[in-house]
Amino acid sequence: MAGIIQYVTYQDNRKEVGTHKYYGRAVHTTTIGTEQLADRIQRSCTLKVSDIVACLKELSEVIKDELGNSNRVRIDGLGTFYVNVKSTGAESEEEFTANDNITGFRVKFLPEGKKDTASGKITRNWLEDLKVQKATGFVKA
Repeated sequence: MAGIIQYVTYQDNRKEVGTHKYYGRAVHTTTIGTEQLADRIQRSCTLKVSDIVACLKELSEVIKDELGNSNRVRIDGLGTFYVNVKSTGAESEEEFTANDNITGFRVKFLPEGKKDTASGKITRNWLEDLKVQKATGFVKA
């Protein structure tokens, strides 16, 4: 089933850019939480909401532990989670130290995809059938 991503336009007003072009930005109308996900999953399997919630919460803890051990976590049909390091530059490798140059971490997610053998292009499973539509009645926060 094709999804429809709503978008709004905005103007880039940064002075250093100069050209002030217009761009599209996705609109997110709501956030679906664990309970809502569990309710939807329950409708298509034999598990109860409480079982699904418990599994999702434990999955979150296991992912946190594995990322903290410098591992990537791949969930078939979903994608791969991994940690990136944010850092500032040093003049040489010898001058680079974790205390001075590593400023934080980011969790990254790469959705599962499939590679077209002819073109070499990778299509992300979650994004292959999406359409776009301009959002109406959207008020900026």
